[in-house]
Amino acid sequence: MPDRETAIRTAVVTGAARGIGRAIAARLVSEHIRVVVNDLDADALAETASAIGAVPVAGDAASAEGVDRLVAAALDEFRDEGGIDLFVANAGIASGVGLDAPDSEWARMLEVNVMSQVRAARRLVPLWLESGGGRLVVTASAAGLLTMLGDLPYSVTKHGSVALAEWLAATYRHRGIVVQAVCPLGVDTRLLEGSGPLKDLLTRDGTLSPEDVADAVWQGLQGEAVHILPHPSVRQYYAGRAADPDAWLDGMSKIQQRLERATP
Repeated sequence: MPDRETAIRTAVVTGAARGIGRAIAARLVSEHIRVVVNDLDADALAETASAIGAVPVAGDAASAEGVDRLVAAALDEFRDEGGIDLFVANAGIASGVGLDAPDSEWARMLEVNVMSQVRAARRLVPLWLESGGGRLVVTASAAGLLTMLGDLPYSVTKHGSVALAEWLAATYRHRGIVVQAVCPLGVDTRLLEGSGPLKDLLTRDGTLSPEDVADAVWQGLQGEAVHILPHPSVRQYYAGRAADPDAWLDGMSKIQQRLERATP
């Protein structure tokens, strides 16, 4: 593995105007890391940046053009530090629909939840290979290790996010690039509030605050484990799923039936 200063000096966080992204950015700033924050909501982003002491770069972190502009702006901002040490690809959305999701919704979900991360990696990995290393953290979900009843595009795209992190880790870890996927269950965000009858399922193991997730991310950054699990129970569910997939799916089917009975 190439020699490299392991301390994180600079970071970019997308989807950072509120929620988990804001909390992660604030935690990084509190650790004396220089942070560029990004979000589509320019006004909310400016408020967040001012409140936590970060540099705002508003724009679309999903499009190729938006990623290029964000990375270029961050590289300019961090030119004295030598580049981007950490990129947190946190931007993500849910749909709340199943098999009837139209192609347009699939395209939107794939762009934000998967391709934003692919494009960030595509832009950053060559730079990190040249400089000796770097770290990419993607916000996936426990849905990416398990599943998400009631939201097919979310479940599939979060599986894609985890798969991306695992592939990148397997391919580049020995060359100094650390890739990690954050996989929480219920977190007190707008996404959870909009989850309807699924809210009870998502919070059965407790509801974490965005700051709790940020703390888990910070702890994860001290090592190289590919899965960062703010809810420890996810590890047990994941192990049970792998040990007996059919039994696990039978259990999920029973939960689905309860959800259907509870829905008017």
